[in-house]
Amino acid sequence: MGLGLSILQSQVAVGDTHAFRQIFDALFSNLTKFSFSFVHSKEAATEIVDELFVQLWVKRADIMKINDLRVYLYTATKNASLNYITKKAKQIELEPYENLQVQMTDVVSPEQIMITKEILQKIKETIDSLPPRCKLIFKFVREDGLSYSEAAEILGLSIKTIDSQMVIAVARIRAKLMNVIETSPNKIYFKK
Repeated sequence: MGLGLSILQSQVAVGDTHAFRQIFDALFSNLTKFSFSFVHSKEAATEIVDELFVQLWVKRADIMKINDLRVYLYTATKNASLNYITKKAKQIELEPYENLQVQMTDVVSPEQIMITKEILQKIKETIDSLPPRCKLIFKFVREDGLSYSEAAEILGLSIKTIDSQMVIAVARIRAKLMNVIETSPNKIYFKK
């Protein structure tokens, strides 16, 4: 995001549609993926996040009362998604984090370009095999760039839980990679 989120917030408070659009563009995709992990419907997730942004615009005069807009929007997305689930299936009692379908997106960085497709595939497989809550936390921290405290606040967990889930995720990824490759100072060999 070009300008800081708090600066954009203050501009939205006075009706700046361009600042609102910047916030929308920066957060919409990740919020929609987050909602999808609860509702399992792209259409419903899009509607939920669209409605949150509509309400944010309608109540823009109060936007400066929000301390951390990103955490606020993730929390609102979680709550709206859980409300959607409740309305759609009152008879089903689910523990909200056990049935998540978290989607990881492909992020191309210079480091990933250097990694072979096979290694990247093994990493993705390992991430996909993580328990749902662990995978969601890993996605928040590594892909969405949230801090441990932001992820903890959004999910209603302690920072210590976030930390331990990240340790589990990284350890599993490292173990999987060590089972797949052997390295020397200049080369990577695949185990047979």
